[in-house]
Amino acid sequence: MKLAVIAANGKTGQLIVKEAVDKGLDVTAIVRHTNQTVAQKTILKDLYDLTREDLEEFDAVVDAFGVWNPEKLTEHQTSIDHLITILSGSTTKLFVVGGAGSLYIDPSHTTQLFETPDFPDAYKPVAINMSKGLDRLREAKDVHWVYVSPAADFQANGAKTGKVAFAGEQFTTNEKGESYISYADYAAAMVEELRNPTVDQARISVYTKEA
Repeated sequence: MKLAVIAANGKTGQLIVKEAVDKGLDVTAIVRHTNQTVAQKTILKDLYDLTREDLEEFDAVVDAFGVWNPEKLTEHQTSIDHLITILSGSTTKLFVVGGAGSLYIDPSHTTQLFETPDFPDAYKPVAINMSKGLDRLREAKDVHWVYVSPAADFQANGAKTGKVAFAGEQFTTNEKGESYISYADYAAAMVEELRNPTVDQARISVYTKEA
């Protein structure tokens, strides 16, 4: 499989690249500056400068782009819009590193996690904009995509446990009532879905069975 990882130099991107290389994939890092990953190849380009031709050779593309600057949060939508445009009608499958805030807390899928009273106010703007990015994907009928939401407690420096469970649109906790996953376990789950796809044009979620 030929895989490209956008924003590969980020914490999540680097771990996804490493996991994919370890699993034998042919990986290209798409970065704006010097490649800091173990990817075999590099494309030096900003996400917004990517063209259809840049991505057409890949079986799959992982979008690990993220932004936290309050003035730029709408890029969680505009970046998705650009990728939809250049992948429209393509067989290349888009995998998006998503957020937990847009997960539903009820079986009827009417209330999202960020709409609950206990959701931290500081994270709401990011969650709202990421949710809108997911909405953009849902409207893209001619793009193959998978949106992968992590657990609510998404730990950058957590250990790789290998105890990952997959779920769907609904917020899910482990046996202890915890919603946790490390970046390393998330990367492993992402690559597992890449190699053995279970859905298309859908969102899945991942969490650690035991913290």
